[in-house]
Amino acid sequence: MPNLLFYKKRLCLCVCLLWFAYANAQEMDSLLYRELPRVEVVEKARPSVTREGAPLQRIDRSGIERLGIRDLSEAVRRFSGVTVRDYGGIGGLKTVSIRSLGSQHTAVSYDGVTIADAQSGQVDIGRFTLDDVESVSLSIGQTDDIFQTARMYASAGALRIRTQTPRFDDARPFRLEGRLRAGSFGMFAPSLRYEQKLGQSFAASLHIDRLSAENTYPYTFTNVNVVTREKRKNSDIHSLNTELNLFADLPQQGSLRLKAYLFDSHRGLPGSVILYNDYHTERLGNRNAFVQSRYEGRWGKHFTFGAQGKFDYSWTHYRDYHSKYVDGQQTDVYTQREYYGSAAMLYTVSENLSFSMAEDVFFNTLDATTPLCAFPRRLTSLTAPAGRFKNSRLTVTASLLGTYIAEDVQRGEPAADRKRISPAISFSYRLFGEQNLRLRASFKDIFRVPTFNDLYYDRIGSKDLDDEKAAQYNAGLTWSGSCGRLDYVSLTADGYYNKVKDKIVAMPTMFIWKIMNMGEAEIKGLDVNVSARLTFSAVLSLLADGSYTWQKAVDVTKEGSKTYGHQLPYTPEHSGAVSVSLANPWVNVSWLLTAVGERYSLPQNIEANRMEGYAEHQLSLQRSFRFRQGTLGLQIEVINPGNATYDVIRYYPMPGRSFRASISYSY
Repeated sequence: MPNLLFYKKRLCLCVCLLWFAYANAQEMDSLLYRELPRVEVVEKARPSVTREGAPLQRIDRSGIERLGIRDLSEAVRRFSGVTVRDYGGIGGLKTVSIRSLGSQHTAVSYDGVTIADAQSGQVDIGRFTLDDVESVSLSIGQTDDIFQTARMYASAGALRIRTQTPRFDDARPFRLEGRLRAGSFGMFAPSLRYEQKLGQSFAASLHIDRLSAENTYPYTFTNVNVVTREKRKNSDIHSLNTELNLFADLPQQGSLRLKAYLFDSHRGLPGSVILYNDYHTERLGNRNAFVQSRYEGRWGKHFTFGAQGKFDYSWTHYRDYHSKYVDGQQTDVYTQREYYGSAAMLYTVSENLSFSMAEDVFFNTLDATTPLCAFPRRLTSLTAPAGRFKNSRLTVTASLLGTYIAEDVQRGEPAADRKRISPAISFSYRLFGEQNLRLRASFKDIFRVPTFNDLYYDRIGSKDLDDEKAAQYNAGLTWSGSCGRLDYVSLTADGYYNKVKDKIVAMPTMFIWKIMNMGEAEIKGLDVNVSARLTFSAVLSLLADGSYTWQKAVDVTKEGSKTYGHQLPYTPEHSGAVSVSLANPWVNVSWLLTAVGERYSLPQNIEANRMEGYAEHQLSLQRSFRFRQGTLGLQIEVINPGNATYDVIRYYPMPGRSFRASISYSY
């Protein structure tokens, strides 16, 4: 295929340019840099959530420890404008949708490099724990950070996960931390982190965590007037996460980070609850391994250069045991590979003005044992120039994303090549010189390419699908400061409007379902976030956070249809979260509340499809103290103490009351 050959040559050229740039940087460094006394930076600069031109929400390590949360999905639920689809229990699939645009529009990055799934377009955030995480942030639209990969520009929003960087004191060149968690339904989760200093400029870290749970939790099943108590079956999970990092911080050559990652899991798929049939035998195995590197260095006073590379391997093994199959079982194996390279340049004209250029090239493949697999291959090139003006009162950011995609298949006809330009702009302005009250607004035109499943899945995929397009508009006010006895208050309020065209949906045809561009949606909403801190004394303080989302996301595909003007499935009109923490020298106490209003499980908003709202509480008690030469931490959690019965996804019941306890020791 001529276009595919052209892009392969382009990929090789980019790799050569990256190598040349890095080698040239080393030569320039010897001329442009002068060695200064070594300074250790113990705190990293982080963006202000009230100064950003587009909505940004963030929780750091101190907040994670304070609230006692241990799973990534628990942290993400605290953000406004977010819907987490949870298929139940510890091992259930969990995906993130921002402002009802769908999980395929949400990018998930891990230490600056995007995690991708070309087959389904969804990333299961349930596989990540927070034991090794430094911070989690969620941006909607385009952030003010213009020095990033082009791939981060290519999404409606981004969930960024940053793991911990080693820090050492003068006494020890190493650090060791172990943690053991156990809880209801057979949950057992040990983890270990080891950090080692390797000279003045190098360090390494190793993190291992394991999770096992039978997950046979009880639930209530209601069939008209008959209410029965059942137990979830075939929902066990056994997983292992292993991560090895190497850090190099060279004063003249820049910083380099290498990461090797392995995730391996085996779980049961309990399926939906069906009347008179609770027998499920489906099993799913996942194995994901990747190696990634990230380099950043300066060329003189004005230029900053960054480069990234990654190889990602993902293997999925699905099995179903049933007499309806010829050999008593069905087995499907899917294998994905991705080769990824990125280069970015930041040119700082002055203290107020800067420009950047990012180029990403990646190649995706999918192999499967299914009879009609097309064995697709996709080569993607993303180019993103951007500029930013920033002073004490005004910040303006603009970018333009160019996308070029070529595909090839071994069986059948491939989808056509794709070319598209996507603009984005945002600004933030401080209204008064003495008050940190800011007005902000942003616009982003973005799209998502159909996944391999959308295009080529057995008989239902369609190679003629158009891209799913989304236009995002946002306007809001932000304020931070002190108020009365409150020594810190932060407030953000954003109204937004999204329009989605050519929405990719599955529709029934004469005999089988087909994937089509049949949907249009309008999404209007309001996100409000409040944070406050009240200090009583040097050792006693109260911290509170709250978020609220009002969202009207309706189908506008065809006027007069049964679903026109109806709320999109699983989109509550009202939702929110509250957390309160009391820090003291004795026992830290945290309380979390997540509330979700009624919603509908299918596009037609009728009584039969309506799902009741729910509220889930979580209470955490925590104490840390010095023990021998290290720090010992104890924590007890009660999840859903009211034993509320609810589903996030219909017929996938969530657990009732459960308990968790953990002990950690850091040396």
